[in-house]
Amino acid sequence: MTANPPIPEPQAPAGTVADAPNDNWVDRFAPAVTRPYLRLSRADRPIGTWLLLLPCLWGIALAGLQAGSLGARGLWLALACAAGAVLMRGAGCTWNDITDRHIDGQVARTRSRPLPSGQVSLRGALVWMAAQALAALMILLTFNGAAIALGILALVPVAVYPFAKRFTWWPQAFLGVAFNWGALLGWVAVTGSLGWPALALFASGIAWTLFYDTIYAHQDAEDDALIGVKSTARLFGAQTPVWLRRFMMVSVSLMGMAVIGATIERSVLSLVVALGAPWAMGWHLAWQLRGFDAENQPRLLQLFRSNRDAGLIPVLFFAVAFFL
Repeated sequence: MTANPPIPEPQAPAGTVADAPNDNWVDRFAPAVTRPYLRLSRADRPIGTWLLLLPCLWGIALAGLQAGSLGARGLWLALACAAGAVLMRGAGCTWNDITDRHIDGQVARTRSRPLPSGQVSLRGALVWMAAQALAALMILLTFNGAAIALGILALVPVAVYPFAKRFTWWPQAFLGVAFNWGALLGWVAVTGSLGWPALALFASGIAWTLFYDTIYAHQDAEDDALIGVKSTARLFGAQTPVWLRRFMMVSVSLMGMAVIGATIERSVLSLVVALGAPWAMGWHLAWQLRGFDAENQPRLLQLFRSNRDAGLIPVLFFAVAFFL
């Protein structure tokens, strides 16, 4: 009797990126002709969009707590920041992949990206980046003048970040500046000017980024060492848990300072609930720290992605405090 033939393993869609979730919407539903460009923008990996958007929402919410009102303008700012986060994250990732196209081809996790794998040409990537940036600019122009200027200034850290790993062991700090600029932008879009609570919130976000992106960078530590790319994961090595704890404490403390500065004139109940934001987020980061395993790549990616939930926690507490 002939043995039953083995059941073939399901094949990933052609061109799929190695670290994209298996059920991502780009590979399942997007028209085939658009997939390479959507992958270039990391649309198949939405966690980065969340990590860019959440500090914007922190800034808007905390400024609203200080001002005592937001109204329809606040809703528009939140929606505009959401659309802008999608577009600017896409443009930033496209720029990152343009500058890293030769490096990405030497790293197991990234060699399947559209540029090193040949799915998108360099010219096509440049045009796609410009289109996304222009669309984001159209949204930014609906903000007040100070926020527009701040938004344009954000292009500096975005442009510099991809080169940081070539000259410093702290590229995650540059990413933190770029990804948390929205805390400043959201605050200024509400108030029209910067205040020290916004700066404390911005610094809190940078420490948070150092926390989660160090975890993320451990996925590539071996390949990075072979090709000479620097990262905090390589710098800290076995001391990574110690540094993660430090980043966690700094992030929680600075967010607490920002909350106090923004809500000091509100009711005691509102202040206490708002202070629940850094407290609860800190517990989430502590949970991540307990689960950290530098040798377990699936676990590293899971912990990194869980920071969407960590960043949503302050949004929830700020929203409740607003009505108290």
